[in-house]
Amino acid sequence: MTSKPPTHPVDTLQEHEDEVNRLKEDLGDDNEVNLQLPRLDIARRDLVKASALGAAAGLTGLSGCLDLLNDENGTDRDRTNGNGVPDHHVPPGELDDYYAFLSGGHSGDIRVYGIPSMRQLMRIPVFNTESARGYGFDDKTKAMLEETGGYTWGDTHHPRVSQTNNDYDGEYVFINDKAHGRMARINLKYFEVDAIIDIPNQEGTHGACGRLPDMDLVYGVGEFRAPVPNDGRDLDDPAAYASTFTAIDRESFNIEWQVMVDGNLDNTDSGKNGRWAFASCYNSEEGVTEPEMTRDDLDWVSCIDTLAVEDAIEAGDYEMLNGVRVVDGRQDSPLNAGDNPVVRYVPCPTNPHGVSVTPDGQYAIASGKLDPTCTIIDIDLLDEVDDPADAVVGQPELGLGPLHTAYDGRGHAYTTLFVDSQVVKWDIEAAVEAEPGSDAPVIEKIDVHYNPGHLIASESYTADPEGDWLLVLNKLSQDRFLPVGPIFPENDQLIYIGDDEAGMQLVKDTPTYPEPHDATIVSADKIDPMPIYDPEDVDAEFIRPEDAEIIREDGRVHIKMHSTRNQFSFPDITVTEGDEVTFTVTNTETQQDIIHSLAIPNYDVQLALAPQDTREATFIADEPGVHWMYCAYFCSALHLEMRSRLLVEPA
Repeated sequence: MTSKPPTHPVDTLQEHEDEVNRLKEDLGDDNEVNLQLPRLDIARRDLVKASALGAAAGLTGLSGCLDLLNDENGTDRDRTNGNGVPDHHVPPGELDDYYAFLSGGHSGDIRVYGIPSMRQLMRIPVFNTESARGYGFDDKTKAMLEETGGYTWGDTHHPRVSQTNNDYDGEYVFINDKAHGRMARINLKYFEVDAIIDIPNQEGTHGACGRLPDMDLVYGVGEFRAPVPNDGRDLDDPAAYASTFTAIDRESFNIEWQVMVDGNLDNTDSGKNGRWAFASCYNSEEGVTEPEMTRDDLDWVSCIDTLAVEDAIEAGDYEMLNGVRVVDGRQDSPLNAGDNPVVRYVPCPTNPHGVSVTPDGQYAIASGKLDPTCTIIDIDLLDEVDDPADAVVGQPELGLGPLHTAYDGRGHAYTTLFVDSQVVKWDIEAAVEAEPGSDAPVIEKIDVHYNPGHLIASESYTADPEGDWLLVLNKLSQDRFLPVGPIFPENDQLIYIGDDEAGMQLVKDTPTYPEPHDATIVSADKIDPMPIYDPEDVDAEFIRPEDAEIIREDGRVHIKMHSTRNQFSFPDITVTEGDEVTFTVTNTETQQDIIHSLAIPNYDVQLALAPQDTREATFIADEPGVHWMYCAYFCSALHLEMRSRLLVEPA
């Protein structure tokens, strides 16, 4: 573990300044003095700030600053590139090494960063409407949102990129909606949502992952216990509530099956060999208030044997509820009475939060949240032990508030400590060999700012992580950025972990809009998005200039038109009040990044069209008058002149 110098850093700096002043007096003002303070590489402003914070917090938040003083060689560190850290500055015109997909939280979207620059490249709307991309304003995406509940917001949490043979294949990102029990699929060919499903029998889809090695199924776990089905029965009988674990087909995006389990499910991860799925569980007490849900000392990890679930379905051991085949995996279920239970409940300290599987597929590691330990489950032992508790092979003490764990592929785990505002690096095998409750497996800790939730290492969810960058998503930023009012940004921090001898090194802060949760980091060479649309992928007629026409029939008007720089097909379009109007619009540009749109503000239409893309919008022309239509993307020097009139004649 990182040691700490006995003196306070501000005192050390003051002694250094006093010595400089004495030397200046001895040598005279004309002599240059270049006195380097050994083991100190931090601005005085930061030290003063850390001192003030330490005084307010009992000095518990200073270890990261003190760690900066601890260089065993006694020399200055060049923390940018002199200590094993690759240059994380990405100059203009150069590209990043990785894509990072981050949840947008309450914004209902996905944020795309470049790593290591930490530049935000794009926001992908998922459960929210978004005018810049026209999402939720064309007929297709509007219907997709309306048919899955019609909600006006979502809460994205856990983006997972699809895999083949336990490696990212760059095809999809899957993302959950914790608020409304939905799951969405983002097609990385175009970086846009192509499917959403509203999950029956589930209250709040929290964790998300997929069955590995090939992610044929996508998993969503229901956090909130409720009656199944939730149709008014058992309203005030919490003992009759259940959570559900849902499996969705990757390609059809239809629900294959669900498992009812005891307790509130939280996070989830998959084993590497196509059999096991793991979900952390809190509220084994089956309570409905905070005191009830935190009463007991133990909860569990639900270890779901997905192959046994499918065997039960094939044998007819399921109930059809709201159109879904539901298997009873609760502890008192007959399906858990034999030698091949569908769910094994492995006890762990109270209210565990994150659970993740090591890259080699040997262990599932659950974080304590209200306990300073992580629980290590040997996956192979689940088949061999009579008591699921005997599958626990390690329980290292890491610090206060462990939440989530990531991996570097070199045998190390990295766990966020929410209460301590730290990330702890620890040795997995050393933790298995150590006595339970030992902190000997801890290698080092680094302060983060502040109260970290999720973290992710580059390619951590695969069988072969890169092990160079660690992205930490902190819930608080406080003094890290310019003030912007009482709702603060959050703070994503980039840490270099590629040099075990040098240790973890914080290299960058990035403010982010609240409130993100989880992320996935993928090598850039595994993702190959299209620069323009392939018209074959669009579910609408491609309208060339010569195809432009207006079709009128029985109160319906269908306008087929193209858009190109400076003009639409028609300068004027006349309809009658009460007509159902459909626009089918194609951007016929062939040069990438020339975006056009069709904006009709008075009818809430905004079609954002990439080159070779076609979108449709339908509305009732119920407002007589002149309605200007224009391109909302600055596409050329004559952008402002790119407009047409929609003339709605009174009925």
